[in-house]
Amino acid sequence: MSLKIGEKLRRLRLANNLTMEELANRAYLTKGYISQLERDLTSPSIITLKDILDVLGEELANFFKEASQEKEFYPKSGRVITSDSTDTLRVELLVPGAQNRLMDPVLVTLSPGEKTWEEVSHEGEEFGFVLSGTILLHLDKARYNVRKGDCFYFKASKVHCVENIGKGVAKILWVVSPPIF
Repeated sequence: MSLKIGEKLRRLRLANNLTMEELANRAYLTKGYISQLERDLTSPSIITLKDILDVLGEELANFFKEASQEKEFYPKSGRVITSDSTDTLRVELLVPGAQNRLMDPVLVTLSPGEKTWEEVSHEGEEFGFVLSGTILLHLDKARYNVRKGDCFYFKASKVHCVENIGKGVAKILWVVSPPIF
């Protein structure tokens, strides 16, 4: 079953970290019209759809491709290490090219004593599952000890980072929605 136009537009907008108002302004439309489109209450003309897709960086032909053509399997050999990774802090993109998706799963590996960069408030939600080690989760002024097998979930509007407080390497399966890596 294929997605409706409105749902596909919403997913693309969120993947581009745009609010309805930002998309509307960039496409010279109204926020109300974007809202109606995303709820499939109205249909855009081809010209209007093309204008919206230009803002979202999507080709018209790609927009109408069926989801079944999307890649569904990602072998370990296809992982991409982010450019800001170091020898002691590594972030691996488990699903490269997540810009057109609603979430971005990564594998974070921290050496003992290492801390991720502090993320300022942004849209979305984050989930992490500690695969190994013990970390300290910083959420605004709150601190949580999170051990192997524990998980965390929070709104990304909080300033956040994690710190490896254990004696061994910490590995975290981290999922961000919408994608930011």
